[in-house]
Amino acid sequence: MAIPVTEEAPLPRVQSSTVSPLENGMHLGATEFLHRYEAMPEIKKAELIGGIVYMGSPVRADQHGEPDGLVQTWLGTYAITIHGVRHGTNSTVHLGAMDVLQPDAFLRLQPELGGKSRIDEKGYIQGPPELVAEIAASSANLDAREKRDSYRRCSITEYLLWRTEDRQISWWYLHEDEYVPLPSSSDGVLRSRVFPGLWLDTKAALARDGAALIAKLNEGMRSEEYLRFAERLRQNVR
Repeated sequence: MAIPVTEEAPLPRVQSSTVSPLENGMHLGATEFLHRYEAMPEIKKAELIGGIVYMGSPVRADQHGEPDGLVQTWLGTYAITIHGVRHGTNSTVHLGAMDVLQPDAFLRLQPELGGKSRIDEKGYIQGPPELVAEIAASSANLDAREKRDSYRRCSITEYLLWRTEDRQISWWYLHEDEYVPLPSSSDGVLRSRVFPGLWLDTKAALARDGAALIAKLNEGMRSEEYLRFAERLRQNVR
């Protein structure tokens, strides 16, 4: 006896679980924040600062883009001259259970040379880079308040903040769990304590004079302190 052939009903579609979107002001932990951030590739910048979500806003060329370009050139020039120092921009940094930040720029030592951060299996930075830099419109910006507190709490050794509307550049280093301003010389030059030879001519930066900025950096990279530091890193690798 022939068995009638009937068209099989289509199997019901299995609905994948929906990931809730990130929203400004949400209170999340680092794991859930990263889970939602990864599910929203259209978002270019979001940060978790003290357990609160902050979403990126449009970026202006005069107040952020051009100053950021100078800072990246300055830090990148330093990093490519010395073994074991890494420069990066706008990368996710997982600092703790309540802090996942995305600094404009950073310098970090490789872990085998004493650095406190590493790259995890997803490509994120785990742990604090030795130096982070941010470009902000004014002192009212969260970079000067909440983010600065997070960097201090998570033991970022040096924090550089350029407030473009206020025409001010501040550079702090961590001393006994508090941020202390780096002393400035009479000619307006700031000198890193973590990265010897990393000299910043603040007057040149504020004037957007890239040639003078790099000239002062090159002077720092000819200093005895820089040469000793570079040699120490080379010796540690061996």
